[in-house]
Order: sequence, then C-alpha cells, then structure tokens
Amino acid sequence: MQHKTVLAGIITAAALLLAPNTGLTAGAVTKQSEIKGHRQVAIVIDDFGNGMTGTPEMMELPVRFTVAVMPFMPTTKQDAELAFKRGDDVIVHMPMEPVRGKPEWLGPGAITTSMSDAEISKRVEEAIAAVPHAVGMNNHMGSKVTADERVMRAVLSVVKKHGMFFLDSRTTYKTVLPKLTAELGVPLLSNQVFLDDVYTTTHISKQVGVLKKYLETNDSCVIIGHVGPPGKLTAAVLKDAIPRLQSTTSFVKLSEMVVPSAEKDIIPHS
Repeated sequence: MQHKTVLAGIITAAALLLAPNTGLTAGAVTKQSEIKGHRQVAIVIDDFGNGMTGTPEMMELPVRFTVAVMPFMPTTKQDAELAFKRGDDVIVHMPMEPVRGKPEWLGPGAITTSMSDAEISKRVEEAIAAVPHAVGMNNHMGSKVTADERVMRAVLSVVKKHGMFFLDSRTTYKTVLPKLTAELGVPLLSNQVFLDDVYTTTHISKQVGVLKKYLETNDSCVIIGHVGPPGKLTAAVLKDAIPRLQSTTSFVKLSEMVVPSAEKDIIPHS
C-alpha cells in the first residue's frame, strides 16, 4: 500500500509540474488510467511543417494524436495551429545530426555536434519559438546527436526551462536520453514502434500487428508514423485499424502519458 501511495504521489507531482505549459492536470492522467482494462497508445506523426503528402488525411484521424512539427518550414505555423484547434498535442520535431545521411535531409536550424553549447541553446530556443503551442520535443534523425552527452545536455537544459517533455525517437541504441533526462529532471517518453520505416501498406499493417502484440504484455505504447512519402498509406492504415483497436485501447496524446516509467526498448521491424 505504501508503494502505491508513493507512486500516486509521483504521478500527481509530474502532472502538476506540466500543467502550466500543457494544460495537463493530475485528473487528466487519472481519468485515462481509470478506463478499466484499456491500454494506452500515443500516435505520433512526424515531419509536419512542409506541406507534406498525407497532411490532410492525418488531420482527419478519428482520435487525438501528437503532431511533430519541423521548425522554420513553409507550413510550420499553419500545421501547428490546425493541430492545436483539433485538440491534438503539438511538439517540436527538432532536426538533429545523424551518423549517416545527407545534410539536406535535416532541414533548417539543425543541431550538430560541431556546435558550441551557446549555439545549441540559441537554435533550440528559436525552434521552440517557431512552433506555436509546442508542449514537447522529439528528434528528427539525430542518431549522432542523441548519443552525445554534451550536446543533449545543452538541448535538454532549454527543454527543461520551457517545462516541456522529450520524446526519444530511438534512432540509435546508444541514446543518452534516459541518463540525462533523469539527471536534469526532464520528463522522457520513448518510441517503441516505427509504423512506416518501409513505405508499403503491407509493412505498415504488419507494424500495427507488432503494436497489438506489444500491448499484450505492456500497458502503453508510443508509435511513430510520418507524413511525406508514406503519409497517405499510414493515414489509411491507421484510419482502418483505430476502430478495431478501440475496444481495448485508449488513444491518448503524449502529454497524457508523461509519467515516470522504466525505459522501454524499441521494437524494430523484422
């Protein structure tokens, strides 16, 4: 009983900590967890902000989800405002240097390992200012940056200053985010399933099956899809799958899932 009381206190404290910036309250967390027998799934869709294929279709999904918007792009503000009006979470999809990949894939305002702490802080501040209503941040690419303690400490210091959470997209198993977020007191969520790392309906549908399997032994799951090349396919698969999952699953925004929890491993495609 004592353990349960302590856990409840931690969850309540985390919810109240986020309340000024996200509108999240302890009641909001409790309400979702009280749906008996239901698992929680947070759908995150990356790469908004550049008028990408599938954007209208994603905005018509029948559940709340989390819209990850790239800063400094042609439709950054438009996509963020539309998501906010829908009642979805908005987060900054922060471009970060990968181990491999073309620089032009990153987009403007990217964080690189060659930058000074001051440069990193300035870019993160500018990115947050560029995305209206953002309550959190996740990494776009970033396999090199998210494995670098110095760089991520500079990023997370700004994230903490704004009372935001961080979603680790898990583009590398060498991620330092669990260690640093615990050290700095930044709420952390981690991706478990990429839906559309292969751009086919067959693969995306298979990854929904991976999600179902994961939920057999876990209470919650974060899944990431994309607008862009797979956008319409991913939106169609989700639109079909969501009604069938809702008898046992509650679809929530990331801010409703932000409670301290053990680091979970990503499930790759096979």
